[in-house]
Amino acid sequence: MAERRDAPILRVEDAFLRSLFPGREGEPPMGLLLDRNGVHFDPAQASDLEKLLSTALLDDTALLNRARAAIERMRHAHLTKFAAVDPALPVPAPGYVVVIDQTQGDASVTASGADQATFRDMLISARVENPGCPIVIKAHPETAGGHRPGHFDESDLSDGVRLLDTPVSPWALFDGAVAVYTVSSGLGFEAIFAGHRPKVFGQPFYAGWGLTEDRTPPPRRTRSLTRAQLFAAAMILYPKWYDPSRDRLCGLDRVLGWLEAEARAWREDRQGWAAGNMRLWKRNHINGFFGTVKPVVFSDRPREGRRQMAWASLGPQEPEVVQVEDGFLRSRGLGARLTPPLSLVADDLGIYYDPGRESRLERLIEASPGLPEAEVARAERLVGRICRAGLSKYNVGHRDLPEMPRGRRILVPGQVEDDASVIRGADRIITNAALLSFTRAQNSDTAILYKPHPDVEAGLRAGRLPEESAGHADLIVPDLDAHVLLEEVDEVWTITSLMGFEALLRGIPVTCTGTPFYAGWGLTRDLGPVPERRTARPSLAQLAHAVLIGYPRYRDPVTGRPCPPEVIVERLERGEIPRPGAGNRILSKLQGLWATVARR
Repeated sequence: MAERRDAPILRVEDAFLRSLFPGREGEPPMGLLLDRNGVHFDPAQASDLEKLLSTALLDDTALLNRARAAIERMRHAHLTKFAAVDPALPVPAPGYVVVIDQTQGDASVTASGADQATFRDMLISARVENPGCPIVIKAHPETAGGHRPGHFDESDLSDGVRLLDTPVSPWALFDGAVAVYTVSSGLGFEAIFAGHRPKVFGQPFYAGWGLTEDRTPPPRRTRSLTRAQLFAAAMILYPKWYDPSRDRLCGLDRVLGWLEAEARAWREDRQGWAAGNMRLWKRNHINGFFGTVKPVVFSDRPREGRRQMAWASLGPQEPEVVQVEDGFLRSRGLGARLTPPLSLVADDLGIYYDPGRESRLERLIEASPGLPEAEVARAERLVGRICRAGLSKYNVGHRDLPEMPRGRRILVPGQVEDDASVIRGADRIITNAALLSFTRAQNSDTAILYKPHPDVEAGLRAGRLPEESAGHADLIVPDLDAHVLLEEVDEVWTITSLMGFEALLRGIPVTCTGTPFYAGWGLTRDLGPVPERRTARPSLAQLAHAVLIGYPRYRDPVTGRPCPPEVIVERLERGEIPRPGAGNRILSKLQGLWATVARR
């Protein structure tokens, strides 16, 4: 058609970081390759990518730093072209050779002039060149999924040769490999960034740049590149990446965040869930978070083949039951008013507010000093954006600041007194009145501000301050936005309130009389007991990464997809948050009425 009309050709292909599953399973790509000169997998004609790799300067420090950071992020999150892989799946004992299979008829195979005999030759070479080493043939996802046959079958297996068709992480697989063999697979490209120098039997785009051992070197390619330069051209400069939250083009970092969230959801949910002790109004949201692979079954009894979850404050505290709770960037509105959550946590060890046993959050914080630099930098950017946007857990209250007492000010945030975080995390001080009295006794010459908890102010939960205790505060600030108030204080004293963590994010000193999740790591003054197992001394950014990135799951309220925390921050900034329906508002009023009656 182009010849007949004397028109140029734009060749379109999937990007090298595509989606959870291959396109034959109906999932759209997160990026495309738009090439006006050729196509990346066909060496017969130089593509736009080959021209970039051949002629672009690729010496910009900022660009190469972005490339290195993205490589580390992909490794850390176990991201690959088809990201539905599970790092928890076992790989063979180290010391094996990886031979990468591809689907029959694949365009990159035929364009390289390869055929069935090429794959047989590759397998023989792997055995001859690595005597005594086990051979692992890595099946293509489309072959494992039954869509298209590969080049190897049962007849190729023998002593020392096995087929691996489970969705293991390529990063974990490459970690234990002593050599990697490929014809033209995208996994060969990824093996380069896992530290390998793959042996290549075709002529893929990544061959010929000094990073591979090529059986048939492409004659045009004479330049030597570093890994970072190859990645920068192929993953940052060449593709067009797509942001589903804004329906527009974006950079690679944005796509990494989306794929991290979607891959994590697939890994954690692919067995399916049975959820017990879930109130009716929560069930739709629970299914939206955890039912994207298989719908959640709501049952208090375990279901065979499914993981069991329960709402942490209502469900059984059994080791095999995953505890679910609200996350720390929850909503624009109160949970007690049945406002849908934007984040949830699912803890397979304990639950973050219970210091009596280790939680998954504790384990993440303990490991956080070992985070890659790129992940720490990401946490710093996220914290900065949260603080600049003035965000908190519920994002409620007015912003009209009352006249403040002069001098140094301490904020005492009130809590829901029958909340699980107080019941399990408090020491000797278990009421708001006791906390306010204690703070006054320790700070006789300092102005003390008291902020009632929003759920208590709304009459939905217990914890109202007795009139005789109000005199310990110089100012009571009801219904004031938490961020506005934190901007005006010099210190926070709390039992276990999340406002203590929000104060830490803003650089405000925090004293804890109980044991919240953020205490005991060297970032707070701790007057309550601290578990001996909390031995790490993370930076604030490392702590924030565990709390805001590593621990919660987020769901975009607009697209309905698992998403990174950066999308939720944007939604909250822009007010793109659906409001509770009329049914939820009626239930909320009934709940408040019941709470009032119960306290009488």
